[in-house]
Amino acid sequence: MAAPAKKLAHGAPAKKHSRRYPRFYIDLRMKVRAFRNGEFLTCWGRSTEIGEDGIGATLTGDLEAGEIVSLEIPLPLTTYPLKIRGVIRYRHGQRYGFEFLIINDAQRESLRRVCEMLSDK
Repeated sequence: MAAPAKKLAHGAPAKKHSRRYPRFYIDLRMKVRAFRNGEFLTCWGRSTEIGEDGIGATLTGDLEAGEIVSLEIPLPLTTYPLKIRGVIRYRHGQRYGFEFLIINDAQRESLRRVCEMLSDK
């Protein structure tokens, strides 16, 4: 008999694909800005998970998969919020998945340290 399918915390079935980096639960207030029709659209939300290459969040607002956005994330272990560009890889209702774009060495190190800290919990 086959094992039952794994489910995510919100009850949706987990997809079978591998990630480059593991994800860790994290609850942070974050800001997302998109440039649309000559104006900035600002959305606020809460992160749900983070990895060295992306973050998941539940947001207010109405963004679309494929949009390039600016993320502002107040990571633990850092003095200033992480400000990084990202692309929206998926949207399910108000839940979004972001992949980080153009990460510099300092940002990569901050993300690695936070993920390492979260892996110990």
